[in-house]
Amino acid sequence: MTSHLDKALLQLSLEEDDEPFLLPDHPEYYSTGRNVLSVVGRLLNPKCQSMADLILDMPRKWRLYDRVKGVALSKDKFQFIFKHEQDLIDVLNKGAHTHNMWPIALERWVEKLPEDYLQYISVWVQMRNIPINHYTKKALESLGDFAGKVEVVAFDPDKSQVRDYVRVLVRFDVSKPLRRAKKVTTPGGETVNILYDYERLQKRCYTCQRITHEQPQCPIFKNLKASTEILEGSSAESKRNEDFAHLKKSDPLFGLIPEHQLGLDPITGRPKIAEEVLEDTRLYLKAASGAEKGAREERIRKSIEDLEKDPIAQKISLRLETPPTVTKDLDRGKGIVFDFSACPDAIQRQEKLLAGAISAGNRVLQSGKVVTEKPISMEQSDSNQGGSPASLTGYSAGSSVPSASGTLLKKAKGRKRPGTFTRRANGKGVLRPDTGRGKIVGEGVVTDAKRKAQEDVEPSQSSARFKKPLVVPSEGPSNI
Repeated sequence: MTSHLDKALLQLSLEEDDEPFLLPDHPEYYSTGRNVLSVVGRLLNPKCQSMADLILDMPRKWRLYDRVKGVALSKDKFQFIFKHEQDLIDVLNKGAHTHNMWPIALERWVEKLPEDYLQYISVWVQMRNIPINHYTKKALESLGDFAGKVEVVAFDPDKSQVRDYVRVLVRFDVSKPLRRAKKVTTPGGETVNILYDYERLQKRCYTCQRITHEQPQCPIFKNLKASTEILEGSSAESKRNEDFAHLKKSDPLFGLIPEHQLGLDPITGRPKIAEEVLEDTRLYLKAASGAEKGAREERIRKSIEDLEKDPIAQKISLRLETPPTVTKDLDRGKGIVFDFSACPDAIQRQEKLLAGAISAGNRVLQSGKVVTEKPISMEQSDSNQGGSPASLTGYSAGSSVPSASGTLLKKAKGRKRPGTFTRRANGKGVLRPDTGRGKIVGEGVVTDAKRKAQEDVEPSQSSARFKKPLVVPSEGPSNI
């Protein structure tokens, strides 16, 4: 029994020896339809960025809420699926995105991922201290290449420029440090220091200027072993650069292309001359012989000399890069910008409380009555609501307005009853029996009509109209 168990244990293996599982090539096994409207991103500093917070916070920052949902693919990769194409385009056009003040790499989903996928971010850069004699499109494109591959230049020479910088949209490699400045020598011999500021990039390592870690985790502050690994990595990169910087003697292009035109571009990390261009040039030389070959060699040498004077032409012809576009929208990529100068002043200034109280007091002293002005906004609202039209003085019948002290004062309605002196002139009214409608009961007359008072109604002793002066003008003071 023991021998059989030992044989079974010996036959066991920690790794599976069977063939890998092959997924069926059916539509039910693909999520391409959902991924078409999605973006894939990567956390550049996972130690300071939480994946769960990112999935919940980014829809709120984009103001999309229920129109986008996030999916955590790994510890540092994620995906956001949109409901509408326009929302996805708007998010990508906003430029660099950050979470917890550290940037994230974000690109649209593609079925076949390129080698540099999620390795670059698009960020707007502000360039300052540009020489006054070099405010041209080509000069700005050349200066912007030191911050990254320029895609858009926001420059309009026909308009006034109120800012002390020019904005360029660059494609920045997240593995490289942010450039703060670059010394440039003009053709006249003047040396200027071009300054670069990156929009929306809030945090970085202040030692190596990279956006992938904080300063305590910077390799410079690590032990000697970590610094040695960095030196080994730089030596490997320099060795790789040397491979591109030299041509073999058996190469048809040997001696035709200067050595400073070979190697890797320190900005983009790519060859200064694309391999496709070199291969086409070799075929161009191999197809000729004799005097024709010499003529072709001279043409190649002359073309390279002409391209050395134009950095933009080098980018297009030698590196096969797409040329940057120029836009006249100087605030492109900044989001919603509200121009307060173009907005009419809809809020009218109201009179101050103290000034209103003083003016109301002056009117009381002059006329003996409390008069308050009606605010302009209330007059307009009354007229819009179909109320009685306001008079020339700003008052309307039956309206109550706030006074300077805050209390509501109602305007008295006009009396329909005749005045006291008019009623006295008409005589006292006496009730007369209605012999036509009433009936005699005993000695009196009973009628259905309302009886009137036997005497005229005098005004109240406390009314303002009844008050009489206590001093007769022509008889001197009274003895009361």
